[in-house]
Amino acid sequence: MSTAPTNSGLTTAAPEVRTVERQGLDVIAESDRKGTPRGLFWPWFAANISVLGIAYGSFVVGFGISFWQATVVSVIGVVFSFLLCGIVAIAGKRGSAPTMVLSRAAFGVRGNRVPSFLSWILTVGWETALAALAVLATSTVFTELGWDGGVLTKVVALVVVAALVVGAGVAGFDVIMRLQTWITVITAVLTVVYVVLAVPSIDFAAIAAMPTGSAQQFIGALVLVMTGFGLGWVNAAADYSRYLPRSASTGGVVGWTTFGGALAPAILVVFGVLLAGSSPDLSAAIGADPIGALTTILPVWFLIPFALVAILGLVGGAVLDIYSSGLALLSVGVKIPRPVAAGVDGVFMVAGAIYIAFFATDFVGPFQAFLITLGVPIAAWAGIFVADVLLRRTAYAEGELDDRRGRYGDVRWGAIALVAVGTALGWGLVTLASPAWLSWQGYLLGPFGLGGRDGAWAYANLGVLVALVVGFLGTLLFARGSVRRQEAQR
Repeated sequence: MSTAPTNSGLTTAAPEVRTVERQGLDVIAESDRKGTPRGLFWPWFAANISVLGIAYGSFVVGFGISFWQATVVSVIGVVFSFLLCGIVAIAGKRGSAPTMVLSRAAFGVRGNRVPSFLSWILTVGWETALAALAVLATSTVFTELGWDGGVLTKVVALVVVAALVVGAGVAGFDVIMRLQTWITVITAVLTVVYVVLAVPSIDFAAIAAMPTGSAQQFIGALVLVMTGFGLGWVNAAADYSRYLPRSASTGGVVGWTTFGGALAPAILVVFGVLLAGSSPDLSAAIGADPIGALTTILPVWFLIPFALVAILGLVGGAVLDIYSSGLALLSVGVKIPRPVAAGVDGVFMVAGAIYIAFFATDFVGPFQAFLITLGVPIAAWAGIFVADVLLRRTAYAEGELDDRRGRYGDVRWGAIALVAVGTALGWGLVTLASPAWLSWQGYLLGPFGLGGRDGAWAYANLGVLVALVVGFLGTLLFARGSVRRQEAQR
C-alpha cells in the first residue's frame, strides 16, 4: 500500500498514491501502517463540513425549543456522538482491520453478519441521501440564477456527483485521503464566506422570542442530532484508523477523530438554528430542499461558489460512506473484490438518488424516519462495540478474526440478544409522523406510562438512548469474562 500525500497527515515518506486500493477485509500489513493520529482530522472534518449541518438547525428548531436549548443540544449531541466514533476508532489501531471485521470479536465470525447488514443499509442510505441533496442543490442554484434547473440539470449533476463518489470509493484509501484534504480546504473557506454573507439574515429579536421547550422536546432534538452525526458514522469509525501504527497514541486517535468530526457540525448546526429561528419561511423551505433553500438568502454572485461548497461537502461525506459501505457488504459475506463492492453500492446510491431527486415530494420526513428507525439497532450495536473496546487491554488476534473455530467463535448469542432486546425496546419508544408504514412503532409508550403515541414523550426519541444503554451496560455486565478469556489465549 502506498503512502498518502504529505499534507494529509497520514504519511511516512513517498508521496505516491496507488490508483486502486486492493485491500478488502484484510488486516493491514505492518509495512503499510503509517502516519499519526492527527491525520485523522482530514477525512473526518471533510466529511462533516457540509452545509447540511446548517439545515439541521431547522430540524432542531422544529422541536419547539429555545435558542439556548438548541445550542446545548447541538454541541452536546454532536460532540458526544463523535466521541463514540473516537472510541470505536481505537479498535482500528489495535486490530488494523475495518470496523465491521473487528466487530466479530464481540459477535462471532458469522454472528457479526447481522450488524454488518445493518451497517451496509445505513451507509448506503446516507450516501444516497447526500448524493440526492447535491443534485437538488444544483437544481435550485440554477433556478435562482435564472437558468434551467429542471430535468437535464439534475441528470448532469447526478452524473458528475456519482462519478466523483463512486470513482473515489472504487479507488480507495489513498485517493480518498488526498481528495478529502482538498475538499477540507475548499469547503472550509467557502463555508466561512457563506456564514459571513448570511449573518445579516439573522433576526435576534425573533431568536430571543423562541419559546422554551419541555424536557421531552429537548431530548428529542438531542437524539436527532446524535443520529444525524456521530451515530451515523460510528459503524465506520475504525476504517481509517486501521492504517495507523500500533504505537500511535490511543488518546490521539480518540481526540483527533472526535475533534475532526465534531468541529464543523457543532458550529454549523448552531448557525442553522440562528437562521431557522429568524425565518419560519426559511425553516419550512428546508423541509423540501435542505440545501437549496439556503440559497434564498444569498446574493446572486455567490450562488455558483455556494453550489461548489454544497456539492463538495456532500461528496466528501458520500465518499467516506461508499468506501465503508463496500467494506460492510464484504463483511456480510459477499465474495467480491472491494472495488467491485464499492461499485455495487454506487448502483444502489444512484437508484435511490434518482427517486429522491426526481419523484419524492418530501425529504425531511422520510430522512428523519430513516435516521431514527435505523438509529435504534445501530445504537444497540454501538453500545456493545464501545463497551467491548473499553473492556479490552490487548491487541486483537488478527489471524482469528475470520476463523469460526478461533477464540472469537462462530456466533456469540449474548451480543445478538442485546441487539434484539435493545431494538425491541427502542422501536417501542419512538414514533414517527411519516411515513405511515412505520406507525407501528411506539408500542411501549402506553404500557410504560409515557402517554402513548400522542403523549408528551411520543417524539422524544427515547428508544435510541435506551438501545445504546442496553448494548453498553449489557456488554459491561455479561461479556467481561469472555473478553478476558479471549485475551488470555495464546
